[in-house]
Amino acid sequence: RYVSTFGPSVKSEIEKNKAQWKTMGPAKVAVPSPKNFLQKHSKEPKLPARKKEQDSKKLPALSVPRRTDHPVMGIQSKKNFISTNAVAAITGLPKKPQPIYVDRRQGDKYLLETSGLVPKYIKKKDYGVIPKYVTQRNEEMKRAQKEYEANILEHLKKRAMKRLSDEERRSLLQGLKKNWEEVYHEFQNLSVEIDTIPKKIHKEKLELQMKQLEHDIEVIEKHRVIYIANE
Repeated sequence: RYVSTFGPSVKSEIEKNKAQWKTMGPAKVAVPSPKNFLQKHSKEPKLPARKKEQDSKKLPALSVPRRTDHPVMGIQSKKNFISTNAVAAITGLPKKPQPIYVDRRQGDKYLLETSGLVPKYIKKKDYGVIPKYVTQRNEEMKRAQKEYEANILEHLKKRAMKRLSDEERRSLLQGLKKNWEEVYHEFQNLSVEIDTIPKKIHKEKLELQMKQLEHDIEVIEKHRVIYIANE
């Protein structure tokens, strides 16, 4: 049996590499000291130190006098407030009471102005006057109605009935009779024996044309006055 000469060296290298990582992580790690424990708010960002402002020494202005301030002395007034108040009370107009209303005999009092019982809106200058926007809208509607009526009249005039004159009626009647004679002449020239489908179709077509022409001639001869619609 063959035995490699490098066996012991390979085993020693494997054992040497395994021995370094027998624990989790590196073999030699600095262990933290128990005195350096995590303290409260230690990981929060710290604000920079506040700078002392120069104006911080100045006190704000006070709305009350200081303790060291003294009032101005020696100022006296010769006004007689009692007499002036009496004169003002005598000559002054009496105060008008606010108008009120009561809902029932022993009910509560309410202000009359805000109750809606005073006809103050009727006395306004613009009461009953039509607003400008309403009059403007009415004028626009009337203008649109007039334009619509004018368009309708123009359309009706274009489509109005036209009376046929006597000369036109006579020439129309002669033309219809001439057409009937031509169709009748063509009908007489047909063969006696009609044994094919095209011959039958042609004969029926000529008969229909003759009937229509006879009907038109009869209508024109019967009515003296004829109106034609303009398309």
